[in-house]
Formats: sequence, structure tokens, C-alpha cells
Amino acid sequence: MSSELYNSRVVAALKNGFIADALAMPVHWYYKPADILRDFPGGVQQFESAPSFHPSSIMSLHSTSEGGRAKASKPSSNQAAINIVGDVILKGKRQYWTGANQHYHQGMEAGENTLNAHCARVALRASAGIYQQDAFLDGYIKLLCSDEPAHPDTYAESYHRGFFANLAAGKPANDCGAVTHDTASIGGLVTIGPVALSCALKGNALNDIQRLCRNHLYLTHPSEDLGAVCDDYVELLYRLLYRSDESPLAILENIALRGSHLSLIKLVAKNKSDIEIVGHQYSPACYISDAWPSVLYFAYRYVEDGKKALTANTNVGGDNVHRGFVLGTIMGLIEGEPIRDMFEQLADAENIEYEIQQACKNE
Repeated sequence: MSSELYNSRVVAALKNGFIADALAMPVHWYYKPADILRDFPGGVQQFESAPSFHPSSIMSLHSTSEGGRAKASKPSSNQAAINIVGDVILKGKRQYWTGANQHYHQGMEAGENTLNAHCARVALRASAGIYQQDAFLDGYIKLLCSDEPAHPDTYAESYHRGFFANLAAGKPANDCGAVTHDTASIGGLVTIGPVALSCALKGNALNDIQRLCRNHLYLTHPSEDLGAVCDDYVELLYRLLYRSDESPLAILENIALRGSHLSLIKLVAKNKSDIEIVGHQYSPACYISDAWPSVLYFAYRYVEDGKKALTANTNVGGDNVHRGFVLGTIMGLIEGEPIRDMFEQLADAENIEYEIQQACKNE
């Protein structure tokens, strides 16, 4: 097969990741699908702006001085005088962390990408040429600590807050990954696709890519459980990219069986609704133990229609944004082209296009 085919698959995968992120943004962490239907009759089918009122928000319970929840937070003396949120990251946005029903992505417009997708862009830039860990860390710190907003988001996941609490305490950047109750979460895989696929296009061996991606993951998500899923995810991307005679369905089934002891054939054969699968059988929350099988389920069930896969993922709620980025990457590799007409509607499509093209160069 030609290098042009592989390149087009990777470009589609990366574009679909950003599409999925922006699509799910307005109903991110809605935990009742009925609330989604109330706010968006018929469900989210296109890019929408974030509502000001969020029915499921627990944003005010999160710590602004470190990772995790505020009630479990016990700042050390050198952290007590500083709020990570507001003073170090998300400058000027701490007011969105108080009060009930604050939307996690307050004020974001249709087609805008969330913080983790902007981190994926940092990973793309660090992967132009040979992936450089220092370039990623430098870009990541600049993105989150900028005095002038470098992204539109008002929320930072636990891992961001933990990382920058450690950085503020004097730890070196390559040793700032923090461990909290939700370190093993799907958000950790958002920057993996750009790194893995860029390396794959440059001819790196699968084992080498898995090792590099684990090291990259542990910069922000030091979790062996998540690392094991990361290995499976990288293998899935690699095999979908370079497949010839093997079908995407067979690859998905094999990865699910070996890594999660899950038969996607039997799961889909139950003929249950998406909400019964991702909402009842599997939690729609961020934890990787349920989020990864949910991603595989959506990819398998909607293998022939990426738009249906991403809208289905969006409309079950929960951590649909981060599941969506991972799912979109998978669906782009399967279909070989991005979802028609949607990429151009992204708020920063032109710059994302350039960053994708630079990361996909074989030079």
C-alpha cells in the first residue's frame, strides 16, 4: 500500500479527534441523558456553544490548589498561599470554580476545543520531526501558564492541577506527574494519538512507539493500569493504520479480547441501547476501566459511520469529550477521511490543519 494512504488515514484520525472533542464539549459531564435532550432537543448533532447552566456540575467540589477534590485537599505550607487555578494556570478564570451548576467550559463557543485537545496540539507540535519530550513539556507549561489566555477553556482536569502544584513546589517538569483517585482516566490518552501516529508514519517499530508513548503518558499520568491500556491503544492505532486484509472489526475484537477480556461481538449482539451499555453496564465517567471498553464499543457498533459513532458517544454524556477524542482518532483511521464538512467548522481549523501536516511529514 502507498504512503499516501497511510498519511490520509492519520490526517483523518487526527482531524476527527478534534471534531469529536468540540462536538461533545457543550454536554461534557452531563450524567443524565435526559438533560442533554432537554437542553438540545433530539440530542447534539452539530457543534454547539456551552450552556451557562450545567445540571450535573460538581466543579465547585474540585480542589483549586492541587489534583483531586477540595474536601480531600490538604495543602502543604508552600501551597497554602497560592491557588494553582487562577494564580498559576487558568489565570483570570478562578471565578468559574465557585457556585453551583457552573459549566466546565463556561463561555466556550460552537466549534471551540477544550484544554486537553489543546494539549494534543502541543503534542503535535512536539512531534514535528522527531518527538521531543522537552518540547512537549515546554509547550504544555506555556499553554497553561500563559498570562494571556492561550486556549478558551475554564476547566482543568485533576492531572493538570496536580502537575502544576508539583511544579510550583519546585519539582523538575519531567517529574511532576501527580497521582490522584482519577489518574487512570481516559483524558490521559488524548495526547497519545498524535505522538503514536506521527511516530508510526516515520517508520518506528510498534514496540518502540509503545515504549515512547508510555514515557510520554507518565509525564502527566503516572499509572501502570493506564499504561497497560496505552499499550493496547497504540497497538490498535498501529494495526488500523497499516491494515491490509484484516478488517477493522477483527482488529477491534482482538484488542478488546486480549486487553480487556471483552467480546465486542457478544456485547453488540445484545442489541441494547447505547445508554444501556454506556451508562448502565459501563460508567460514562472518566475512569479508564469503563471508558476504554466504552470507546471500543462505539467504534465496533458504528464501524461504518464515524459521525454516528461520535454523536452516539456525545449523547450518552459523562466524559464524552475525552472518550470522543480517542474514539474520533480510531474512526478516522478506519474511514480514512474526516467527517465531511465538520473539520472546517472548528474555530481554529486552519492552525490545527497546519500542525497536523507538520507532524505527518516523514522528514
